[in-house]
Amino acid sequence: MVQRRGRDHEATSLSQEAPMNVGVWIPNCRHLATPEIIRSTAVRAEHLGYDSIWVSDHVVVPHANVVNFGETVFDPLVTLAVVAGATSRVRLGTTVLIVPYRNPVVTAKMISSLDALSGGRFILGIGAGWVAAESVALGVPFAERGAMTDEYLETMRELWTSREPSFTGKYTQFSGLVFEPKPLQKPYPPIWVGGHSRAALRRTVQFGAAWHPINRSPEELRAGRAELTRLSKVRGRTEPPTVTLRNDARVLRPGQSVPASTHGGRVLAGERAALVDQIVELADCGVGHLVLEFLAADGHELVEQMTTFAEQVRPRLP
Repeated sequence: MVQRRGRDHEATSLSQEAPMNVGVWIPNCRHLATPEIIRSTAVRAEHLGYDSIWVSDHVVVPHANVVNFGETVFDPLVTLAVVAGATSRVRLGTTVLIVPYRNPVVTAKMISSLDALSGGRFILGIGAGWVAAESVALGVPFAERGAMTDEYLETMRELWTSREPSFTGKYTQFSGLVFEPKPLQKPYPPIWVGGHSRAALRRTVQFGAAWHPINRSPEELRAGRAELTRLSKVRGRTEPPTVTLRNDARVLRPGQSVPASTHGGRVLAGERAALVDQIVELADCGVGHLVLEFLAADGHELVEQMTTFAEQVRPRLP
């Protein structure tokens, strides 16, 4: 990865000729969220050669959303700290951390500590949130979540890069303090911006190394990439953000049907050759890092899916 430093953005980009990186989402929520499965899946993912490990974020689960998230959701940054101690090579990322849910100074401290303690392996995937009832429970004005996200990102960048940080904003003010440790990665860990709204694309160009939507079709990815290029020119950014993607996935046996998506949208599913074709199409759309959420009924099936993809699908990718 090449990181271009800058106060308005960072650009972490793989060249179009580079092989696609592949990561795996591990279940810190929903029906497989147990300490044993989290640890074992992370270790197995590193052993199988995956490039990155990812977790999701929700603090509380409104009753209406239990069907989506499950009842148990392990904190993403704490989970990744456990995973960091059990692994040595894989990148560690959030897909995505909901920025306005937490005090930005505390979040900046947790992220810089995690990056330093993990040897500079953290990737900060971020979002503004979409569950109004969860925002209300956390005291976050839902209508202001976008503005809060932007200001909190500015706050964290100030803390990560300034020897004597100070900040005056609508939601956060501080000065006359020391903030250490700084992140190991300079100027700070790569920021990947989730979502596919106009605001998300604008935020990607302003803050992000990469755009990180979920379950988007090739047509949507091409349109998003074109808009990122346009917005980058308007902002004077010399290199647009890269495109990454998180996607539900399933390696099918003959006769099996495509399962329902966890999130809605497109599922990457098929037998080995069909999956290769689908992923090659994503690469042609500019996707440089693909994060797979394997759809599995239990822990054994999850490991089986991860292993089959790593050993029988990924080697066939160009």
